[in-house]
Amino acid sequence: MWKFVSAGNWDGSGQSSSKNPLLRSLNDHCGRQIWIYDEKVGSAAERATVEQLRKDFTANRHQQRHSSDELLRLQFSDKISKKRWNPPSGPVPEKLDEKRVAEHLKGAISFYECLQQDDGHWPGDYGGPMFLFPGLIITLYMTGVLDQVFTPAHKEESLRYLRNHQNEDGGFGLHIEGGSTMFGTSMSYVTLRIFGVSPDEEMMIRARTWIHSRGGANTVTSWGKFWLAVLGVFSWDGLNPLTPEMWLLPHSKWTGIGYAHPGRFWCHCRMVYLPMSYVYGARASCKDNALTRALREELYPVPYDTMDWNGTRNIVAKEDLFYPHPFIQDVLWWILYKAENVLMGSWLRKKAMEEIMKHIHYEDENTRYIDIGPVNKVMNMLCCWLEDPNSEAFKKHIPRVYDYLWVAEDGLKMQGYNGSQLWDTSFAVQAIAASGLLDVSTSCLAKAHSFIEASQVVEEAQQPLSDYYRHISKGAWPFSTRDHGWPISDCSSEGLKAALILANLPEEKVGSPLSDSRFFDCVNVILSYQNFDGGMATYENTRSFHCLEVLNPSETFGDIIVDYSYVECTSACITALCAFRERYPEHRSSEIVESLRRAEGFIRTIQRKDGSWYGSWAVCFTYACWFGVSGLVALGHTYQNDKAVKQCIMFVLDKQREDGGWGESYLSCEKKVYSQLAGDSHVVNTAWALLTLMTSGYHKVDPKPLHRAAKYLILKQSTNGDWPQQHISGVFNRNCMITYANYRNIFPIWALGLYRRAVLLAEDI
Repeated sequence: MWKFVSAGNWDGSGQSSSKNPLLRSLNDHCGRQIWIYDEKVGSAAERATVEQLRKDFTANRHQQRHSSDELLRLQFSDKISKKRWNPPSGPVPEKLDEKRVAEHLKGAISFYECLQQDDGHWPGDYGGPMFLFPGLIITLYMTGVLDQVFTPAHKEESLRYLRNHQNEDGGFGLHIEGGSTMFGTSMSYVTLRIFGVSPDEEMMIRARTWIHSRGGANTVTSWGKFWLAVLGVFSWDGLNPLTPEMWLLPHSKWTGIGYAHPGRFWCHCRMVYLPMSYVYGARASCKDNALTRALREELYPVPYDTMDWNGTRNIVAKEDLFYPHPFIQDVLWWILYKAENVLMGSWLRKKAMEEIMKHIHYEDENTRYIDIGPVNKVMNMLCCWLEDPNSEAFKKHIPRVYDYLWVAEDGLKMQGYNGSQLWDTSFAVQAIAASGLLDVSTSCLAKAHSFIEASQVVEEAQQPLSDYYRHISKGAWPFSTRDHGWPISDCSSEGLKAALILANLPEEKVGSPLSDSRFFDCVNVILSYQNFDGGMATYENTRSFHCLEVLNPSETFGDIIVDYSYVECTSACITALCAFRERYPEHRSSEIVESLRRAEGFIRTIQRKDGSWYGSWAVCFTYACWFGVSGLVALGHTYQNDKAVKQCIMFVLDKQREDGGWGESYLSCEKKVYSQLAGDSHVVNTAWALLTLMTSGYHKVDPKPLHRAAKYLILKQSTNGDWPQQHISGVFNRNCMITYANYRNIFPIWALGLYRRAVLLAEDI
């Protein structure tokens, strides 16, 4: 049976890190979460429950594609059964009162506390994308450590996951809820074959039929072409160049061309194309073997030896083409394609490859071999092996693979990060504290306080930062763990707000507040994030011009080349700075006032004509409206006195459904037009909408829509205090959805907590 292990020194096979010197940590692995298979764990009844959960998911996989993270909940079933509070039973009254809502909140907080780990964070599934796992398996296969890293139990659960997420048409999506794409289908197909699934099995025949009906795997996107080339079933001549020499371009803006240097790309983009260009420069592929020869026949409707590889470079299946190439990009690729004849094997190529590995080693060391994300994690691992298969660097990558794996009733998946620990915990603190029910919540708030303190970045990455294109970090908070170490503007802001809330609560109940200097350090980083347009981007400032997006070669994702300003990041920074100056009104007061003025201007500038804001990091307009309104309200604007706030509230109210809730489809992210979900409303969307209405002060104008929304949330609550997992909530790069398993608990608690206080008790919030 699978066992969840948190904050532990484990290497994934059951060995403690004290026996594995390759695993390093800055804070004793605080927040680390991995799954280990142990056949001795669990009773016969528990194993039977697990099998039933798996069967139920498989039976309903085309209707409910999202796991409910039930294996994690099963780990804590004893605590859940003994918790102090449960929601009230029986019919929900037509008119809610404060006492009834408080009882539901107590049940919700009590349940959620059962999932909290000893180190203070809340773990959860952060999967969803289907294209991450195949890159890992191809890398492990090529480097010869697949059987070392993946036990038979890992492989069994991996196969379960892939079988569960095959679409009815035989293909696989970019993410678990998406329609079939060539990228998702071809990558999943080769993964299944690496795991030994026969090409004659029905699911393989259906997948292969889907691939052939779209022209074959040669129509996959550029990232798919890359991985197929690594596997040895696609020619490197069929890729648009990933020229390593671009890393030798002058970085200085004064040269003009420096604006196009990859060091000015969005960090996730540059950290993917950094190792990708190394592998391309090395033309690294698996050795020819029976599997690669078989795949060359299976993936293409024409003989492999007859392929026109140059002609495949810009061919992409219509299902995958989210961002078509501009003409200027095709011209550039043609020039670089011809230049490869000169660059391959040259002294310049050798110098470029050395420069790339210098940056890869820096990234690995400064993230304890976790790396910024799953794509560059496995690519960096591959590069270290290509440089030296016996290197310590490659060996240090292996135990950190487990940080990215998650097991649920739908199987084993690769997550979009090593978790969302700090992000979820910061929101959870704000949500639980907002309820005002300190008699219920101080124990879990104290533990969360410990985690937030341990997760703050307290020292810079290796100097000199400028040589490695890194932004300052000291005082900020990352998305996941301190060992990961890449801070983000909104994570830093939500971490700061949570720490400030805890600092204002009784010290004897939640622990000592952070020192003034640590608060000051965080504000220093937040202020540094502000861009020329007044907004805040994600990890760094916007370093080049938006027109550089014409170089986006991914075809699958949008807006990835530079780091843009976002309403979510900007609003989070506004609300954090406003909360900070309440406690420290004299600290850098003039700078904060000016920063807030410019940030407000940005938020107003990007508001859409219909009153909404577009959400880039969750689904979608509902999420962004909460942030947009929160930022303006923190600066003193309300529904009653501000046209922009009022317009947004009218937009939100217009989307309320007959059941009292809200339900927005992920298609809003792709189409940039509000799209309703089919069927029931969504508890997370409803909570965001309810928070938006209350934050704006609309409850003082007309509380009826809020009563309906609160009743919907209460009706959807489970008898144990949990809420159901519905459709996927997160998104990145416009087109790929991602799971936030804890949102279903955090945001209903937050919304009902404020509803109880602001509407039923008529408190100011």
